[in-house]
Formats: sequence, C-alpha cells, structure tokens
Amino acid sequence: MTVFFRRGDPTYQIGESDFREALQTAFGVVGGPKKVLALPPDHTRSDSRAGELTRLAHDMLGDRLADVMPALGTHEEMNEEELNYMFGDLPRNLIRVHRWQEDVTTLGKVDADFVSQATDGIYTRPWSAQVNKLLVEGGHDLILSLGQVVPHEVIGMANYNKNVFVGTGGNEGINESHYLSALYGMERIMGRCDTPLRRILNEAQDRFCRDMPLIYVLTVVESLPSGEKVVRGLFVGDSHDVFNEAGELAAQVNCFVVERTPKTIVVTMNPNKYKRTWIANKSIYRTRMLLGDGGRLVIIASGVRQFGESKTVDTLIRKYGYRTTPEVLKLVEENQELQDNLGAAAHLIHGTHENRFEVLYAPGGLTEQEITSVGYQFGDWRALTEHYQCDGLSNGWHQDRDGEEFYFIGDPGLGLWMRADHPYALTP
Repeated sequence: MTVFFRRGDPTYQIGESDFREALQTAFGVVGGPKKVLALPPDHTRSDSRAGELTRLAHDMLGDRLADVMPALGTHEEMNEEELNYMFGDLPRNLIRVHRWQEDVTTLGKVDADFVSQATDGIYTRPWSAQVNKLLVEGGHDLILSLGQVVPHEVIGMANYNKNVFVGTGGNEGINESHYLSALYGMERIMGRCDTPLRRILNEAQDRFCRDMPLIYVLTVVESLPSGEKVVRGLFVGDSHDVFNEAGELAAQVNCFVVERTPKTIVVTMNPNKYKRTWIANKSIYRTRMLLGDGGRLVIIASGVRQFGESKTVDTLIRKYGYRTTPEVLKLVEENQELQDNLGAAAHLIHGTHENRFEVLYAPGGLTEQEITSVGYQFGDWRALTEHYQCDGLSNGWHQDRDGEEFYFIGDPGLGLWMRADHPYALTP
C-alpha cells in the first residue's frame, strides 16, 4: 500500500496534463486495466473536477472504462441536466445508478468494541461495511475512486473511503455513520483527518477490501476570494497515506481562521449544485464555528426547492424540523420512524442553530410557511442579493446598503471558517 503520485502545494495550479499523468499512473499500477469501474461523486461535488477526470479516463481507456457509478449515497438519481453539468458528453450508457436501499452487499461488520473505542464510548454498536454489489460482482480489475478532499461535517475531511462506504453504501452503514458522527459533534470533527468515522472506515477498508482493486485519485481545490476554483493538489494511491497527504494540503487551503467574529454572515449557494436543504445546509455547517452567539446567518439559495433527498426524508424534515440537539435526541428515543432513519436525524442535528444564532433562509422554491415551520426565518433571495450586493462580491468583509458590516462567503461548501477563539478552531 502506497502513494503512487503526489503533486501540488498551496501555490501550485493543477492542469489537464497533471490529470492525465495521474490517471496514467493509476492505470499502470494494475499493469494496464481491461475493465474499469469509475466512482466519481455526483453534481453536488462538481468542484472536485471528478467529472473532468472521468471524461479523461474514458478518453484514455475507451471501452475499457466499462462502468461509471456516481457515488450518490442517499442522493437522488442525477437527471440529464445534472449529468451534463457534471460529466458533459460522457456516454450515458456508461452511467450506473447506485440504489442505496437495494443494490448493496455487506462486506462485514466493524465490531462494537472498535466502534466504541473510536467514538470515545459515544456509540457502542457494530458498524456495517456496505458497498454496491457492482464493486464486488462486476469483474473489474481496477476500481477508480475519484473525488475531492475538503472539510466535511460527518467525517472531518471528505472523500477517500467515504466515497466507497457511504457514496456506494447501504441503509445501515450510511444512517449509522451519520448519526454516530452527529452524536460525537461536528465541530469536533470538521477539518480533521483523524476522526471517529474515519477510523471506522479505515478499519473496514483494512479488514474487508484487501482483494478489491481500489485506487484513489484525490483532488484538493481552493476557492479563491474572487470565487475562482483552483486545483492545488492531486494524489493517487491505495493507502491511508494518500488521504492524509491530501488532507494536510486541504487543511492549508480550505480552512480559514478569521480574527474577528462577524455579527452577520452572508452566503450564496450555487443553484446548479444546491437544490435541497439536505445539501445546501453546508452553509450552516461550514460557518457555525465563525458565527458568534446572537449572530445572524443569511443563506441566499435560489436553487433550493425541497428539503430532503427522498420523499421519506423530506417528510421527516417537514415533520420534525431543525430543532436543538437535545430535542432531536429525545425525538429519536420516542419515534420509530427516526430510529429507522438515523441519517435524517443526524441531518436535523447538523442543521440546527441550537438557539445560539438565527438563520435567515432565502430559497428559490420553498414558501415562507415551509421555511418557518422547520425552525428558520424566511428571506427573499432577490431582495437580499440586492441588499448585500452579492453579484461579483469576493469573500471577506463588506458593508450592506445600510452601511452595516457583514462577512461574505460564496459557496461555503468548499471550506471551513472559524473564529480564532473557537474552542475547536484548527491551529494555523
């Protein structure tokens, strides 16, 4: 197990030639693959450049790229518009849909003792390592897992084997992974490589994936204050080291300590990626460590038209709302439908303001009544865009039309922002 290709630093700019060289390195590890499965993320992670990497892999491999399975997790199947946004002209006959409640197999279970130790005793049940059956039964001699290492609310730093065990995982593994992390506390997790869930997934990979021809191609992408996205790092390997190296670079270019605490934070969410609060609430996760008590988060999300990624989860969010953590934990104890959908319960915990700050949500397709019913305040996205003059705004400090200061972040899903005095702020 090793790192086969590493390139980048906080000032490097990765281009197509680097992508091709990295992919060629991955192909060479298995001596020239004959049947390849690519596992890119879906369109909500388009900034990973995994769509471009998938197209290049097809260009380089031709028919040897037999299957492309977007690692949807619990996300809905991508429609044609989303496929085009992510993959361009990649032949659609290559696309395989991951059905997380049907097409999975359990490789084994990480025992309760290990899980308990990894979570400091907060979660004491065994964890099921599940993947799509295609990874096991497809007869591939190379499984190419593609994606971006970036701060994440469930696992600290996204991607690597999360792309496999969650992105192509099943009901048990996905739900329990999210819930145990929510219990542990996302502010203790975000921006870190060594987290409870990562330890569990690493253990699952070590135990159950030894014979699986997995090679990881990981990007690190910086979102500049201007909004431009620049790939700073590219790593290829089959070991935990490849993730740790990418994670170290991501901590440098995606984690930001702000010396002053804003009273108001304004964020805009790309409508091509963020269509449901299930994903758009990254606006809350990635800014909550910056926002002070009594502060205000303004979320301008013109693409948001639903809450959940499925009818079941959408119904649960509407029914229970984004309540405080103690309230959600009590609701889980009292309601079987939440016990059966622990991932949804985790999402409610992640999206709460804990009565510590206010959330002004400005969606494009949800009504005021719908927004207020789940515990947020409602805003008009057009009026707020005008008031804060968001078009073309760079990340950082600004003043609104009334002369009031605010801190602006365009697409906070690409980073993590912290105030310097936060107890879990990362050391620069």
